[in-house]
Amino acid sequence: MELALYHPALGYYRRPRTRVGYAAGTDFFTASSSGPVFGELIAAAAVALLGPNDPRDFAFVEIGVEPGGGVLAGVAHPFGSARTVQLDEPPRAAGRCVVFSNELFDAQPFRRFVFRRHTWHELGVALRDGVLTEVEVPGTVPAALPAAAPEGYIIDAPLAAATLAGQIAAPSWTGLFVACDYGKSWGELTAACPAGTARAYHRHTQSNDLLARPGEQDLTCHVCWDWLADALTGQGFATPVVESQEAFLVHHAGGYIAATTAAEAVRFSPRKLALLQLLHPSHLGQKFQVLHARRSL
Repeated sequence: MELALYHPALGYYRRPRTRVGYAAGTDFFTASSSGPVFGELIAAAAVALLGPNDPRDFAFVEIGVEPGGGVLAGVAHPFGSARTVQLDEPPRAAGRCVVFSNELFDAQPFRRFVFRRHTWHELGVALRDGVLTEVEVPGTVPAALPAAAPEGYIIDAPLAAATLAGQIAAPSWTGLFVACDYGKSWGELTAACPAGTARAYHRHTQSNDLLARPGEQDLTCHVCWDWLADALTGQGFATPVVESQEAFLVHHAGGYIAATTAAEAVRFSPRKLALLQLLHPSHLGQKFQVLHARRSL
């Protein structure tokens, strides 16, 4: 996965092409594909979560941005400054910040384990007769894996995502952490996902063939919210909260939603359509979740 996604010349996220959106040649869309409404919602929610603190005292730092992107691009915002950090840049923040990411953690390499013959085995990739194939590889497995599981049960363990969360949460900054992504609890990953959660995306089509088109398709799995929350609390963040995207935006950006709906009550505008896509449970409202936490506010 590290090679397929991040090889300097051939990695999926290193190729100079447009991956996100609805245009021909793209592979998937995200909440940011809904246009500036998503950035306006995130800004409104961040201001609410900052409480009595003046947002002008905070820098908005978005980590893991596609070239030319950014949730606040073209959005009038209340923060003192705003900057983006691309995937190939160190995830650094300093001072008082709102640190935000959108589908950053699911884009990190994961390790795959299968329960066979009464024990866990790690799965790797071999090249045999010119064909990539999945094989068992020797080595130790994480202690977090359950003691037993049904024969053939697969766990896609997003260990690199947890490591990245710890790096982002380094004590060089204080303020608000907000991450939009899709994930599950560790209990769900170990009991309710027998085939794992890894999949590939190519031209807006989901596939289970992870070894096809190396470097030309997106590879992803659900993040483990428990691991990300533990990484934050280990760096001094107070009680991280995970909410569905729908609940997060309604709870913390309800005023913006009400004002936008009222302002365009007589017509079904593109802005109202974007709100529907972001909030409705049959669209993105329940597919995505939001992890947020504060430190030293």
